[in-house]
Amino acid sequence: MSGLAVRVDGVSKSFRISHQLAYYRFSEFIENVARNAARWPARWLRSAAAGGGPSSSAVDVLWALSDVSFEVPKGAVLGIIGRNGAGKSTLLKLLSRITGPTRGRIEIRGRVGSLLEVGTGMHPELTGRENIFLNGTIIGMTRREIRRKFDEIAAFAEVERFLDTPVKHYSSGMQMRLAFSVAAHLEPEILIVDEVLAVGDAAFQKKCLAVMQNVARRGCTCLIVSHNLPMIANLCARLLLLKDGRLIADGPADEIVEQYLGTTAAVGGEVVWPDPAAAPGNEIVRMHAVRVRQEGIVGPTPDVDIARDVDIEIEYDNLIAGERLYSALWLKDHIATPVLSTSTHRTVSLTLDAWDEQPHPLGRYRSVCRIPANFLNEGRYSVTAIVGRGMAETQVLCEDVLSFHVHDTGEMRGQYFGHWLGVVRPKLPWSTEKIELAT
Repeated sequence: MSGLAVRVDGVSKSFRISHQLAYYRFSEFIENVARNAARWPARWLRSAAAGGGPSSSAVDVLWALSDVSFEVPKGAVLGIIGRNGAGKSTLLKLLSRITGPTRGRIEIRGRVGSLLEVGTGMHPELTGRENIFLNGTIIGMTRREIRRKFDEIAAFAEVERFLDTPVKHYSSGMQMRLAFSVAAHLEPEILIVDEVLAVGDAAFQKKCLAVMQNVARRGCTCLIVSHNLPMIANLCARLLLLKDGRLIADGPADEIVEQYLGTTAAVGGEVVWPDPAAAPGNEIVRMHAVRVRQEGIVGPTPDVDIARDVDIEIEYDNLIAGERLYSALWLKDHIATPVLSTSTHRTVSLTLDAWDEQPHPLGRYRSVCRIPANFLNEGRYSVTAIVGRGMAETQVLCEDVLSFHVHDTGEMRGQYFGHWLGVVRPKLPWSTEKIELAT
């Protein structure tokens, strides 16, 4: 394992899920006892034939991770992304030795510091001061090392006034700041962080990002899980992509983020929910469809010409007469950096929408947003579709519901064959005049 900080070899993790009811009325309890007693011999024979015990039929096995393998060199910063339930947090718990793998082997070389959730390792009855020493001791630091870093930890966490207050009286943001400060400043050789920017204001998030960058620069190995794709792509050169407990991609950050967005969004230029009962939404409004269209192309399309207008359609069903509804969308680039947000509100829309702030009768509606030609740069973009009511009361939000590619067919490229900088590439007015030099 020379030169490696972490090696994960064929790791799988399973959990047993019981389906037995936790509470019964007394009459149900007596009925179940009688029924189970009558069925027990047959159930035991079936379970024995299958290699299980009498109670195995009431238990399912969930594989949170399946045959995951990768290596992390010393000093590397590795990001891990995937949808909720992909196995990211389970993997970090295995690496932090909170639990062990069902199969496979994990080798770790170095002292590990972990921050897996708000208040990780915090004892609610102890003060902030006591928790700093407790957390430091847990990850293997001496009291002398903790004292040397104590003032820096407290200052970063911005809890100096409350160091002698029990942590149970801290807000979630204060707990997060203190937990992160301890994990980052006590100089572990391997730092494992789950959703570091999930809690805290913008100023604290900026401080966290700066600390993570400093930790990486000093040679600490970092493993980071986050849904903040622009942040993780900026911080990590390499990403792992998990899906349904399996490692499906390992490579450069920008490529893996683009692949992730491609797996979470419809790539045919259209997504439709034909059954209103199963469509995203609630008793007020249900989404019906989201599409990308372009003039000259029959039907929805995932590929658009940079030199033509792009129409994004949002169709929804209004289920309560008289609701004042609006449509909106967010557009993100290939690494999930927000490009723009817009809506049908008259304060935002360039044109006056006929249904803006008007009571909607029952029925289906289609809102169309037109993105002008020669506005977006080349690349993949994802669409988040929103329908709300009033001024800003979101009712249904379909995040990254579909994606499309913008292609330069040659009109703007001219003799230049490289990649233009930026996420937008509008044609802007320029003029040049000859002026006389001063004598």
